[in-house]
Amino acid sequence: MSSRNGRNCKLKELSASAGVCHADKNTEELSLCYANRSAALFYHGLYRECLEDIRRSLEAGYPSHLQDKLRARQTACQSQLKKTEKSNQPATNHQTPPCQKSRNTRTCISPGVSVYFSPEKGRHILATENKTAGEVVLEDEAFCCVLIPGNKLNTVTNKAGKTFNTENRHCHHCLSQSLSFVPCPNCSYVRYCGESCQKDAWECWHQWECPIGADLLAIGILGHLALRVALKAGQNEVKRVKKSASEEDHVTCSSYKSDLPVKLSLGDPCGEISDHTDCCNGNSYMGIYSLLPHVAQHSPSSRFLLAITMAMLYRRLQGGPPPDMWASCENKGVSGTWEPEMSMLGATALRHMMQLRCNAQAVTAVMVKEESGMAVQSSCEIRIATAIFPVLSLLNHSCSPNINISFTTGFQTDPLNQFVCSESHIDHHKTSRNGMTVTVRASKDLTSGQEILHCYGPHCSRMEVKERQRLLLEQYYFHCNCQACQRDLSEESQKATENAAPGLKCVKCGKPLRSHMDRYKCSWPSCGHQITSADVQNKLKGLQCLLNEAFHLMEQDRLDEALKILKSASSQANSILTEIHPLQGELADATARVYATTGEWSLAASNLKRSIVAILAQFGEDSIELGRQLFKLAQLHFNGGDCGAALSVIPRAHKLLSLHCGPHCEELQELSEMERCLQGLL
Repeated sequence: MSSRNGRNCKLKELSASAGVCHADKNTEELSLCYANRSAALFYHGLYRECLEDIRRSLEAGYPSHLQDKLRARQTACQSQLKKTEKSNQPATNHQTPPCQKSRNTRTCISPGVSVYFSPEKGRHILATENKTAGEVVLEDEAFCCVLIPGNKLNTVTNKAGKTFNTENRHCHHCLSQSLSFVPCPNCSYVRYCGESCQKDAWECWHQWECPIGADLLAIGILGHLALRVALKAGQNEVKRVKKSASEEDHVTCSSYKSDLPVKLSLGDPCGEISDHTDCCNGNSYMGIYSLLPHVAQHSPSSRFLLAITMAMLYRRLQGGPPPDMWASCENKGVSGTWEPEMSMLGATALRHMMQLRCNAQAVTAVMVKEESGMAVQSSCEIRIATAIFPVLSLLNHSCSPNINISFTTGFQTDPLNQFVCSESHIDHHKTSRNGMTVTVRASKDLTSGQEILHCYGPHCSRMEVKERQRLLLEQYYFHCNCQACQRDLSEESQKATENAAPGLKCVKCGKPLRSHMDRYKCSWPSCGHQITSADVQNKLKGLQCLLNEAFHLMEQDRLDEALKILKSASSQANSILTEIHPLQGELADATARVYATTGEWSLAASNLKRSIVAILAQFGEDSIELGRQLFKLAQLHFNGGDCGAALSVIPRAHKLLSLHCGPHCEELQELSEMERCLQGLL
């Protein structure tokens, strides 16, 4: 939950950015759009961004008879920045400035973490030393990423059905958020956080993607990402890794006769990693190329569709000169003379498209829902991009992972010193960073020899075991038999024997229900109440409909009506559901939001505590979901002036958010500010 302060100005800036992106380039119209946006940025205290837009406006030919006002705003910005420098304080509400790129790229691996190989697991990563929960074990830079478009096929929505237009909020190159985008000179869709990202993306891939942008949107995110990986790698690098993979003197994986894991030296071809730089460097194409494409596992129809997709892109790219990274010396800059190179590019992109089905990583961010009529906001985690990471892809799956991942966007320097870091001094004009970094932290204490395990999506706290196994087999081509699956199958068998029905209770006596054939029976023999499974499902659907209706009314600021519906739904839920049922948690959370909006902080906190009971039962005491609920509870106690209650909650919330999100997330900063303020009052 967060306040509405600054939201109207942000909406104005987003609207002004839309004008900048759709105006004709190098025209008076564009200069006026930049000038209008500079006014919104100045009002919001974003003085550096304002100066940048003033510069862009003047360069685009802002009318001379209007320049006095623009120059006055420029002088005012400079004055404000000088005051800030003198006071040695950050500018008001200042955004992260447009990214500054380093030509050195790196992936950082903690000491006590190594890559191993076994015939059963393939390449995998083990902890060779004990690691405590919250400790960073790995940082990996994405080789490439593609922003998810907000079209109808890829709309990102929250529970209330509101869309988050990611392409209007994030730089299309480094994914950092911005309110002062610079558009592509040749299309109105792609936008960047500054001229540096604009130039870098254009040189690396966008000059070839731009003319076929509509086709890339049509084929989907994986096809787009596959092409981008191939374009970035270049002809020489593809030839090098193909030759390296087929060298006769390389030791093959079949040389390993033992079933025990074998530690790979960083030059071991069994890991298909050529050296330390290739293994651990975020720009390692060898690490990407060596991922399994699972050709045999793709169905014939899937292979045909992927081949047709790449053939279409092949034809669309043939019209112009080849990309610099794919041009032969004699054909460089000449149209229609790169048939051999084009064939290799198409085949390489097809390989990557098959790899990405099992190795693409969703990049997520916490997005605050912006409603014009809501005083209190809700947030949710959304997917903003798809990326490919060379080292993260080596982690095997568990439905109950022992690590958490978080993402950093923009070209920021990593200050961590406890890692063994691989740096690659690569010609910036030949290969580019994209600014997307993933940080892997232990979510549990790890012992030496324990495998580091990542969740590919299906998680034991969010999905039933059989559904998880089905999805993993369909997409990743393996039958999951992790410890969580073994445990859940055993518990499922036990529940079937006991006929348990978790979360359901008898409407007459309140005792737990037990399933029996097509109905549920009360577990208390002297009660004997029964209800059909169909009736239970109808009641649950009815409660969900009431919850959705309440959300709709809350968006319209009809809080009294929403509260009335939520109270009715909660009364019905209390008669058939125990306090740990997920729907009870959702109803209590929504009720807390209504009370918080009306300033009834105590009632809001008591309802949020009810939701925490359900969250704890569903996700566990070390979950990020619990951490976020505790964060909201601390906010409610703080706003309600209950210093003691807030100070008792803050340490728990701080611990969980640190464990999952790292030390620099916004929630942790807000918790620290609340704690300092409260301690000053005591």
